[in-house]
Amino acid sequence: MSSYLGRHAELYDLFYADKPYAAEAAFVDAIVREFATAAGPDSTAPRRLLELACGTGRHALELEKRGYEILATDYSADMLACARRRAELAGSRVQFHLADMRRLAECEAIAGQTFDAAYALFDSIGYVQTNAGVAEVLAGVREALRPGGLFVFEFWHAAAMLRGFDPLRVRRWQTDAGEVVRISRTTLDVPRQLSHVAYEILELGHNGAFGRIEETQTNRYFLVQEMAAFVAAAGLEAVAWYAGFSRDAPIDESTWHVVGVARRAHEERRG
Repeated sequence: MSSYLGRHAELYDLFYADKPYAAEAAFVDAIVREFATAAGPDSTAPRRLLELACGTGRHALELEKRGYEILATDYSADMLACARRRAELAGSRVQFHLADMRRLAECEAIAGQTFDAAYALFDSIGYVQTNAGVAEVLAGVREALRPGGLFVFEFWHAAAMLRGFDPLRVRRWQTDAGEVVRISRTTLDVPRQLSHVAYEILELGHNGAFGRIEETQTNRYFLVQEMAAFVAAAGLEAVAWYAGFSRDAPIDESTWHVVGVARRAHEERRG
């Protein structure tokens, strides 16, 4: 699951500078407040959030502005270092911890704690490639949630991936130091529902300096009913499915990103 190592982590915010973090955080906020309120008469206003795969911390900082107390985790120490620097500059109190989303209980900051909601955005659950691994993630999230707590998560949609993936993409960014070029070569392992993206990143300095990074990332893509089965098997209730961060758009073959909402039941059933 290793990704965004070293210099690649430092370039992450350049690559995703145009991502609408504030709007996505607002969507999560609205969903959490709506479904927490609808969960039952004894529900309290959600306050404590757990983030999986927080990256450089931008969603966490946006949600903190909305009044939440956040514990954010990531599997990449390099990404966490970027997140902590950003948080320090912002005067944030978000807690950042190293954790594998498949083994949340092994993180001392999480063990024994409960949260009003958890979230995993930017298709990050897809870094977990096996059925067993996805089951571990959802079981760990369920254990970390209070009864009635919500899990909001985004994943790559298989229908769009199979129909429209791009084998080759080239993007360029201008910086004060020069130019950054990212070449992405994508191949699919269809039976295993995996996308392999081989990144080649070139840094071309005005002063003649040259840097090169190579990293391959593998992500899984899912169908909605497939993910619904994972959710149910983990003892969670599927509450809603959205086409990206839209309340109105239908989920169809052109939908690249699906946002799911699942809830831990208020009263656990006993055998």
